[in-house]
Amino acid sequence: MSFENLLIEREGNIAIVYVNRPQALNALNAATVKDLGHAFAELENNDEIDVVILTGAGDKSFVAGADIAFMKDFEPLEARDFALLGQKVLNQIENNKKPVIAAINGYAFGGGCELAMACDIRIAGEKAKFSQPEVNLGLLPGFAGTQRLPRLVGKGIAKELIYTGDIIDAQEAWRIGLVNKVVPGEKLLETAKEMARKIASKAQIAVRLSKQAINEGLEMDSHKAHTHEANCFGYCFSTQDQKEGMSAFLEKRPPNFTKK
Repeated sequence: MSFENLLIEREGNIAIVYVNRPQALNALNAATVKDLGHAFAELENNDEIDVVILTGAGDKSFVAGADIAFMKDFEPLEARDFALLGQKVLNQIENNKKPVIAAINGYAFGGGCELAMACDIRIAGEKAKFSQPEVNLGLLPGFAGTQRLPRLVGKGIAKELIYTGDIIDAQEAWRIGLVNKVVPGEKLLETAKEMARKIASKAQIAVRLSKQAINEGLEMDSHKAHTHEANCFGYCFSTQDQKEGMSAFLEKRPPNFTKK
């Protein structure tokens, strides 16, 4: 895979996607958003990849936001179309059947914070900064930040961050539940890889069904969500991995999962 604004590396069954626009602090223009969509579609369909890590190239920025120079002269319909494009691609990442870990190595502002929120798990370097600063530009978050942020941190804190445009550090992001953990910057990528390897060692059908049950269940009423979970649980018993996992447990040996 080769993309204009991304770099992709592979380590075994783990893919690492770098947003690579260092001249713009990895800001998102339409071409970069489209690259992300194409890359994640290809990774989702690659049976040799089990977990994806998303990060920013360089040590200053994860993604510094949407590209202001690119957006400045938009007409209203152009702006709406760009928002819809961003929402489509971030939804694609959020609902990708492979787990996605964000390794946040610097600025995660605006669209960058929204991109991180679309990932399953967020690990921040200790120098990472987070903000939804759109009100400073006469805007509001347009890549579904008004929807994902309150679901992660609660409505009151989300409103405070969006209304004020305040910048918060990694420890505050951890305190409010925006990130899962904070680690020293030099250990960020290796920490993400360690987690990815751990996830990749599990029964992948079960991991993917867990993601589906969580994401889809949160959009259902409680009764339907419980039924959906039971359906996913039942489906696991049609897999060889379930039989292998339970046999290995009873035989006191490591399981040998095959994604079947």
